[in-house]
Amino acid sequence: MVSRPRILYAPTRVHTQRVFREETFKRLMECFEVLANPGETAYSSTQLAELVPGCDGLVTGWRTSSLTEEVFEAADRLRIIAHSAGSVKAVLSPQVVGRFILPRGICVFSARDAIALNVAEATIGYMIIASRRFLDHALAFRERGVWRDPGIPSNGQFLSGSTVGVIAASKVGREVIRLLKPFDVRVLVYDPYLSGEEAERLGVVKAELDVLLSQSDFVTVHAPMLPETRGMIGEAELRRLKDGAVLVNTSRGPLIDHKALLKEASGGRFQVVLDVTDPEPPQADSPLRQLANVVVTPHVSGAGYYGYFRIGSSTLEALEDFFSGRAVKGAVRLEEYARIA
Repeated sequence: MVSRPRILYAPTRVHTQRVFREETFKRLMECFEVLANPGETAYSSTQLAELVPGCDGLVTGWRTSSLTEEVFEAADRLRIIAHSAGSVKAVLSPQVVGRFILPRGICVFSARDAIALNVAEATIGYMIIASRRFLDHALAFRERGVWRDPGIPSNGQFLSGSTVGVIAASKVGREVIRLLKPFDVRVLVYDPYLSGEEAERLGVVKAELDVLLSQSDFVTVHAPMLPETRGMIGEAELRRLKDGAVLVNTSRGPLIDHKALLKEASGGRFQVVLDVTDPEPPQADSPLRQLANVVVTPHVSGAGYYGYFRIGSSTLEALEDFFSGRAVKGAVRLEEYARIA
């Protein structure tokens, strides 16, 4: 009888219930010999080091402790890490990548593609809600009893037929581009790493950031949080936005300089939707909370049954593909660790 690959499953039961349908997790348990975390408390790095010997695979997730050098020194058979969450940087430091993962050829999978589905859907929703001023119209009637307030525009350039600027052709950025296709939009993309051939395949136009900002009716931010991207949208960039434009950030708060945003948005010249802020949440006395043209949501764009359960199913698929000798969709190119989100 061929033995099943042994998998150390680190996530807690709460995480499991969030991202795995019952039948998907059952299949995981049937296909592999799974050493599962039975409780509600995350294993410490020391506990992971004690449990990982003899394991061929390791499943991690949100709130999994860092995989330290101690863990890899004990991982005598580890061949794949399947991260049932987004960025692997939460569990893998550059030191362990360089010392253990790359030299040993350990495959690392991330379920970031699944999370992108929820974020992209939310991004499209934010664009529509903000441009059509649905919240303003609803609150005018609810709070003041005003039907069709003449001070709130009811006509304008909405999503259909517009120009949309996508900052970064990341996993989320590409999913946004896909979802935009039925709206007959022109898509501009700023991404230094996007080739002309790939832009053509995506059906988008490569553009410098200042051109994208000045020509787009909608600007949506999907760049990774890196030292060089912090504050990439500052005062000069915000001044380039068109009157009536919509700026959406569902990526990371520090990508936009919030002091500059407050200054430039205060006049009401453009609409803003922030699902992420800097700091997060905003301070109780943050002036951004008082601006009628700024909508802040509590970092919820990544939530949703569809994308969450795709996390679980894609994690299982990655393990099945790897141990069957097939290419793993969602494998992370850790050679590019410095510039991944």
